[in-house]
Parts: sequence; C-alpha cells; structure tokens
Amino acid sequence: MLFWILVAVLTAALAVILLYPLLRGAKAAENIRAGEAAVYRDQLRELDRDLNGGLITPEEADYARAEIGRRLIAVSTDEPAETQKPARHHRFTEAFVLLVLPVLGLCLYLTTGRPDLPSQPLEARLENPGNDVAVLITKAERHLAEKPDDGKGWDVLAPIYFRTMRVNDAQLAYRNAIRLLGPSPVRLDGLAETLMAVSDGVVTEEARQVLERSLTLEPDNPRARFYIALSMEQAGRPNEARQAFEALAKQSPADAPWLPLVNEHIAMNGGTKSGADPAAPGANPAAPGADPAAPGNPTQQDVAAAETVSAGDRQQMIRSMVESLDAKLSEDPNNFEGWVRLVRSYAVLNDKDRAAGALKRGLAAFPPPGEQGRQLLALARELGIATEGATQ
Repeated sequence: MLFWILVAVLTAALAVILLYPLLRGAKAAENIRAGEAAVYRDQLRELDRDLNGGLITPEEADYARAEIGRRLIAVSTDEPAETQKPARHHRFTEAFVLLVLPVLGLCLYLTTGRPDLPSQPLEARLENPGNDVAVLITKAERHLAEKPDDGKGWDVLAPIYFRTMRVNDAQLAYRNAIRLLGPSPVRLDGLAETLMAVSDGVVTEEARQVLERSLTLEPDNPRARFYIALSMEQAGRPNEARQAFEALAKQSPADAPWLPLVNEHIAMNGGTKSGADPAAPGANPAAPGADPAAPGNPTQQDVAAAETVSAGDRQQMIRSMVESLDAKLSEDPNNFEGWVRLVRSYAVLNDKDRAAGALKRGLAAFPPPGEQGRQLLALARELGIATEGATQ
C-alpha cells in the first residue's frame, strides 16, 4: 500500500509541475501589463519632479508626458482582449496531463513492472544473497572495509573482481592478498592476468616480472610459461617465442586443454605444431591448425615448395600466402577462422596496420555483439592490436 501511496503522490506532484506554467499563464500576462502600467505612471511622476526642479522646460515636459500617456493608454487598452486566451488555448493540454499521462504510466507499469514483487531492502539481501554476485561482492566489500587485513577475503574477492571485469579492483585485491598471505603461483598468475587486462592484452614488463616470480615458485607452471612466451611474440622475437612455446608443448600432456592454443602460436611463429606432420598443410605458419579446404590455406604443393627454399624466400612465400588469404576473404568474408588466421598472420609478420585493417573488416562480417566478434576483439587485445575505431 505504501508503494501505491508514493506513486500517487509523485504523480500528483508531477502534474502540478507540468500544469503550473499553463494555469498561471493568464495571470502572468495580466501581471506583466500591470507592471508596464506602473512603470509608465512612475515615469509621469518623475517627469513632474524634473519639471518642478527646473531640469526640463515646460515644452519638453509636455512632449514627454504625451508620449508616456500614449504608451500607458496602449497597455490599458490591450488588457481586456488578452486575458481569456490562455485558458481556452490550454484546456486540451491540461486534460492530457491530468488524465492521459497517469493512465499511460499506470498501464506501462502494469505491463512491464512487477507490482506483486515484495520489497527487497539491501540489509535483507546481504543476509541471504543467494546467487546474486553483486550482493556477494557488496557483502565481501563491507567485511573487508571492517577487516582490511583479512588476506583470505582479498584472495576470494580478487578472481571475482576479475571475472566481472573490475580489473582495477582485482589488481588491488591480488596485491593485498599477496601482501597478507604471501606469493603463490595462483595469486601471481592472477595478478599478471589482471595487469594484462588493464593493458588490453599486452604482457607488460611488470606482468612479465610477476610471471617470472611465479615460475620461481612453480617452474612447470604452464600458464606463466605461456604468457612469458606470448610476451616474446608481442615483442617481435618470433624465434625465442617459438622455442618457448615448443618447450611448453613438450612438457604438456597430450590431452592438455591449452595445447591447441600453444600449437597455434608455435605455427604462427614459424614452427611445426606438436605431434603434426611437417608436410601436412595445417603445419604451415600461415595457416595454423587450418582446414586445407578453407579459403586461402596453402596446398601440399605450397608446403613442399616451402621446404626447399631459403629462410628469406620462405618468409616471402608466407607473406604471399597471407595476401592470398586476404584476397579470398575479401571475396568471401563469411569465414570466421579465416579472419582469425589473417589477423594473427599480419601480427606475426609485424604488420600492425594490416592487422588492424583485417580486424576492422572481420568485425564488419562478425559484429562485436556476437560471440565471434567478441573473440576477434579478444584476439586483438592479446596481440596488442589497437581496437579504437575498429567497431565503427
């Protein structure tokens, strides 16, 4: 009942605010004319004082008095004709505000609202948050505001912040957890991923140092080794990156979930995927893990020819294959895997301008609101490709 009382009060207040300018229209016009008449009468009295004081001559006083009198008569004559117009002119508007708007608002609320929903004050939701992540975060934040030295609280909250894309808060939480509980591979890796998220997927020097600390605690940590190899790739050192990715692939189990991604980076940096036949079409760096039938992928003849040429000629052949893929995607843009390969290929070839252009064209075919568009944007951030303007 209290809710409906508040709705009625707010509706009445809004109606008064909207109707006030309309209801006072006639009175306002009358007040304006009365004010003008009062000004002219004051001018006549001022004129008599100037004449008595000898400041003006009788002839000047007569002329000024005639002009002021003319204006005063004009104001007084117009007054009756204007008084009734506002009321007649705004009757429909007043009825619309008083009747139609409240009815429309009520119908809209009954259609889209939940009048039967019980009230949910914050305190009650904090006591029983259920699966509401926002309430769980608020509850944890209140607890940490009272006990800021609770390392376990920061340790629990940090990955939640990261998953909800509150990366700055996640960075602070990870730092507090490490300060209070000490470094661990999980905390250091989480902090490094947060630093990379802040820098749009780039493995910064600070993130690299954090990952190296993680490796001192757990030398076989696959996540830290992957990101360190990625930092070499982003720095334009493909040989070192390939060696790091190959070492990670050798230590990984055959069914490791990260192995396909590692193999893709190996191929993109000029190597052969772990467990792949070097002569297979998918082993070529220009088309990592690709289906030979997909547009722009190298044929077996291309791969056989690549095995017999020098490193410089092989690089030129790779570039020609990438350009061929680019041309075929221009003709048939509905090939998501092709756009992924093209963006990666240009990034490995250190051609960031073409990589950004390929990203923009790929997003035109697979807009960001969709899952594939979001994957393209995530790939761009991982490779350090600017996304500003790519979605326009």
